[in-house]
Amino acid sequence: MPGQLIPDRSPTKPDAPSMPRRDVQASFTDHTITVYQAYSPQIADAAVEAQTFVAPFKRERMTWIKPSFLWMMYRAGWAAKPGQERILEIQLTRDGFEWALAHAALSSYESGTYASQQQWAERKNASPVRIQWDPDRSVTLAPLNRRAIQIGLSGEAVDRYLDQWITKITDITPFAERVHRQVSDGRLDAAREELPVERVYPVPAPILGLIGASEPQVDEPA
Repeated sequence: MPGQLIPDRSPTKPDAPSMPRRDVQASFTDHTITVYQAYSPQIADAAVEAQTFVAPFKRERMTWIKPSFLWMMYRAGWAAKPGQERILEIQLTRDGFEWALAHAALSSYESGTYASQQQWAERKNASPVRIQWDPDRSVTLAPLNRRAIQIGLSGEAVDRYLDQWITKITDITPFAERVHRQVSDGRLDAAREELPVERVYPVPAPILGLIGASEPQVDEPA
């Protein structure tokens, strides 16, 4: 569907005006949310056929899902990096996605999110999900003044992801390569028109603080 990522906005949390916003931006419906992963052809082919991740995928390892298409392109080098030649679009249930967020801990300690390093360490040790916030990317993969979320799943979270949450896996490598060609040719407007429409996901209020996300804008629905 034609569209582009929503524009940057001024932050409301943390309090410092210069801090980039941390919103979970994604494509989503009433029931599902889209995330992206990049894998080797062997893992991608097996996943598309099975409509979940199976061998040679290793479920005992942490796996990272990314709701931002352009951050995935940055991480995978537009599907050019070894072991990331195939881009997969995964639809998963919103219930599952929110379970992951509710059972997460930040990968690194932040004083604004945790009362103490001990509290962070205890939550991290008890949580099967990790959260990282990295600069989101423009269509040229330049860093933006907002953060994109990465979600690392391990243990129980991986089992739930593979066995319960995934509703559809699609190989979108040709799409990613087409957008990359447009960018390489300098046709940035055409590339932006191709991008998935991503908007702020309505993370339940009790979860926002757990993942270090920004509070909703006052002019936006919660």
